[in-house]
Amino acid sequence: VLSFTKYDMLTTPKFVGLQNYITMFKDPIIWEVTKNTIIYTVITVPVGMCFSLLLAVMLDQEIGFRRFYRAAFFLPTITSMVVVAIVWQWIYNPDYGILNYVLSLFGIQGPKWLLNTSTSLVSLAIVGIWKNAGYNMIIFLSGLQGISTSYYEASELDGANKWQQFRYITVPMLRPTTFFIFVMSIISSFQVFDQVMLMTKGGPGRATSVLVLQIYKEAFQNYKFGYASAEAMVLFACILVVTLIQFKRQKQD
Repeated sequence: VLSFTKYDMLTTPKFVGLQNYITMFKDPIIWEVTKNTIIYTVITVPVGMCFSLLLAVMLDQEIGFRRFYRAAFFLPTITSMVVVAIVWQWIYNPDYGILNYVLSLFGIQGPKWLLNTSTSLVSLAIVGIWKNAGYNMIIFLSGLQGISTSYYEASELDGANKWQQFRYITVPMLRPTTFFIFVMSIISSFQVFDQVMLMTKGGPGRATSVLVLQIYKEAFQNYKFGYASAEAMVLFACILVVTLIQFKRQKQD
């Protein structure tokens, strides 16, 4: 309802029809932050899922200190984003950060990760992948443990190697789990806000500004609650459409 009004939370909402939506689709900033959101999603979702699956497969094996490693990789998931942001800001610091120090040992001059428009969004994506890897790993682990060992035993009798078992047994049998993680990861990446707000505030320039951050700025800095509501409805529509497409494809499979 508010998306069809001009509202600043101090005065009575004034009905303006589709004006907020018309203004939004003509606003170049919206297209820029939408592009940033899509780029962030394209980086974090596939890379994050592959990384989490790799961790799950490794920690599903009979190795020493397996429970410790599982807990260690899951720890970032339950760690406060404020703490995570502080730690990664130190890691990315161009002057005394550990990342550039390690690179300097190999004769590589590290960039200004969060201060460079070409690396800032990728830097945030790496933080997102790292923080969410443990949660996805646990879900993948539950899926792996639900696969009957009889499939692997039968394939061994047929001469299948480890790669063939992974490709033709593990991946297909994990399809429902993969679908769940894929949908939840896309929703989460479209809604990214806290790490952007804490680490870059959308900068440098608008290189890391994303949709939810833009909605926050319009609502709580510019007091354009009607306009921000229209942006929120568009974000909701984007997530809904992507999710429905994935559900349709899953039913076809």
